[in-house]
Amino acid sequence: MTKLKKLSLLIAIMTLMVFAAACGGASKDKNEGTENKGGKELSGSLVVSGSSAMQPLVAAAAEEFMADNPNVDIQVNAGGSGTGLSQVAEGSVQIGNSDVFAEEKEGIAADQLVDHKVAVVGITAAVNPKVGIKDISKDDLIKVFTGKITNWKELGGKDQKIVLVNRPDASGTRAVFNKFGLDGATPAEGITEDSSNTVKKIVNETEGAVGYLAFSYFTDDKVTPLSIEGVEPTDENVQTGKFPIWAYEHSYTKGEPSGVAKAFLDYLMSNDVQNTLLKEQGYLPVTKMKVERDAKGNQTSK
Repeated sequence: MTKLKKLSLLIAIMTLMVFAAACGGASKDKNEGTENKGGKELSGSLVVSGSSAMQPLVAAAAEEFMADNPNVDIQVNAGGSGTGLSQVAEGSVQIGNSDVFAEEKEGIAADQLVDHKVAVVGITAAVNPKVGIKDISKDDLIKVFTGKITNWKELGGKDQKIVLVNRPDASGTRAVFNKFGLDGATPAEGITEDSSNTVKKIVNETEGAVGYLAFSYFTDDKVTPLSIEGVEPTDENVQTGKFPIWAYEHSYTKGEPSGVAKAFLDYLMSNDVQNTLLKEQGYLPVTKMKVERDAKGNQTSK
């Protein structure tokens, strides 16, 4: 083989090597880019339980999350904040939702739980639309729920007997309403229902009925939300601290979350949820609050 042929062959081999290296590099870059965008496809199951006030938000977020992650299954149950805290503490669910701080619930090892404040919810009294009132003083609200006022005509409404609709003791919505709406007074006996959905249904269908619901349930005119002391139950009034009945929506985990639980909690704090889904579902971002509260209920300006 002549020197010229050897040189031509060497050049051809070197060209092929450079081309192969370039292709390999491009392929490597492409694969690294895919890994950087998420690595392995997320898969697994997640069980969430607790606050029924929080359920519409978490259920809606779970639907969107599962649509983006088809190999993930998320089950969202209600049952009340006490149930969510108990179940996450004992390890039977991965996330326990609560309207109250874990420190407020007796029998809960709060020091073993990690608090993830997902949102803020406003809560107010909800009456049957035919009752005939839209505003109530704090003093009269307490009298209604403690049984000292028994007919709406005493408050300028219709001549209808007041029917109380309460949540059970395990309910975080009840705890928040009693603490900030009734100033700690114990409600009189009435109808007791496990979920906010059922409370709304009964208040809508029962003449003279009154209960209490998170703002997220006032999406139609089936029940009437009451203003308190002339302060309307609006997002802005909650954010500024003018409206008194509100709470953080907590998602608790036993220890630091991992896997699907961590990915879902990260999603709940993403811009898609915080800037869009929260508003659509009737909740407020924690970041928009101009006041804050501690586990003892002390409210301060930020």
